[in-house]
Amino acid sequence: MKTLFKNGLIIDGSGQQPYKGNILISEDTITAAGNVLIHDADLEIDLNGLAAAPGFIDTHSHSDLQVLSKPQILPKIMQGVTTEVLGQDGISMAPLPSQYIEPWRENLAGLDGESNDIDWHYATTANYLSMISTAQPGPNECYLVPHGNIRMEAMGLDDRRPTAAELQSMCRIVQREMESGAVGLSSGLIYMPCAYSHTQELIEICKVVAKYNGLFVVHQRSEADTILDSMKEIIEIGRQSGVQIHFSHFKVCGRKNWKYIDDMLRLLDEGKREGISISFDQYPYVAGSTMLGVILPPWVYDGGTEAALKRLKESSLRQRMIQDMEQGISGWDDFIDFAGLSGIYVTSVKHKRNENVIGLNLVQLGKLRNTDPYNATFDLLLDEDNAVGMVDFYGTEDHVKRFLQRPEMNACTDGLLNGKPHPRVYGAFPRILGKYVRKENTLSLPEAVYKMTKKAADTFHIHKRGQIQSGYYADLTIFNKDTVIDNGTFTNPMQYPSGIAYVMVNGIMAVEQGQYMNQRSGKVLRKQGREVKA
Repeated sequence: MKTLFKNGLIIDGSGQQPYKGNILISEDTITAAGNVLIHDADLEIDLNGLAAAPGFIDTHSHSDLQVLSKPQILPKIMQGVTTEVLGQDGISMAPLPSQYIEPWRENLAGLDGESNDIDWHYATTANYLSMISTAQPGPNECYLVPHGNIRMEAMGLDDRRPTAAELQSMCRIVQREMESGAVGLSSGLIYMPCAYSHTQELIEICKVVAKYNGLFVVHQRSEADTILDSMKEIIEIGRQSGVQIHFSHFKVCGRKNWKYIDDMLRLLDEGKREGISISFDQYPYVAGSTMLGVILPPWVYDGGTEAALKRLKESSLRQRMIQDMEQGISGWDDFIDFAGLSGIYVTSVKHKRNENVIGLNLVQLGKLRNTDPYNATFDLLLDEDNAVGMVDFYGTEDHVKRFLQRPEMNACTDGLLNGKPHPRVYGAFPRILGKYVRKENTLSLPEAVYKMTKKAADTFHIHKRGQIQSGYYADLTIFNKDTVIDNGTFTNPMQYPSGIAYVMVNGIMAVEQGQYMNQRSGKVLRKQGREVKA
């Protein structure tokens, strides 16, 4: 099958200026781009000046469960994402020993959702990736081995340091999963059980990752009051282990912490000058999204989600929780402090009986339930087995723009797919093109496309993707640069963007003239040697 896209504005992903030309696709490969003579193609599409870019790469995705149950991943495909990186924040699907299936499903539900439609007895990353292949995903999928899963397999869910033998076991698990194709290691140092770890534990397991040319992708321990110390910890892990550092959804939370931005950027510059490999991804919004249970103090989760639910039943422990949430704990990111009860909104629940709270902030939740916001939240978490999603407001547009312009930055969605999600799920990439390129001139068009494609591919060592170049895979996103924009809002987020005309994954058309074609041609991309390949 040969496809010829002609008369397009080619933005090749390199950051160089666009040029007019044609793109010839043979099977799953770009065979020529630029001044291409008209061949006997099976399909010719006149782009009539539309912009042709490499398929967008989402380096922070939470499609881990839905890729098995709803593998088309339409919110990503319809905004031009052709490759995702799963396994984020240290909490994901694999590895998963059989004895931990039930407690881990509860822990995972707030981020990735819940399903009874899959067989959870897959145990390892190798088996999980095979399940994704069998499901035939819409986009290409990569996987980071999650720190929390590793820790759970080696030593359970308790709040303690590992023994020497348990740390050795963690290192062996990391080696096994890297050899199964994981592209690196993730951790979420505000999530349990990752938050129970100390720096030396992370250094030792990152030494294993470094041997495989993998990344350490990290939701750092603080994005608020202690963000500078938090960044210093991550950079020290890179320094001592030799691993490549990638900060997840880089930002600073809360008005009182905005003063730290200059020092944050100075730490990036100093680390790079020292020779430490540092990058980050970013979604283009002033609000974040995660599981609501993260507002609880870390001690609540000692022993796992079941233990947390038992503690939520105790009135005396609830009072202790409220005290910690109002007064803070040193080194803990207190969402109530930086976002406020009125700045945190419920976005998803698993039971229909609670769907009336979706879209309410915690103050409104308290009024609806005729109690104070804290106890209303505790009751909801208890009733939902902790499987509640949220959106929290923390930053400013100036911060978004400043981070967008940094050389370390590449784009991501960080999109949770359940309930009434954050609008980034449907529109992060078109929002950059429409708002921050066309409307506000924060980035040039080639700069933005570079940060969505080649920058991400280079950072994650993804082989022959992220650029329009002969011999590369035919992952393409074709859009109208004059109309492309996100349409989702925080009150009505589930809207596909405007201006995305064609999306091709491995040479197969997934979107044509803005319509989904019911084609799933994504591949599982695994670490093979020093690169990530199909």
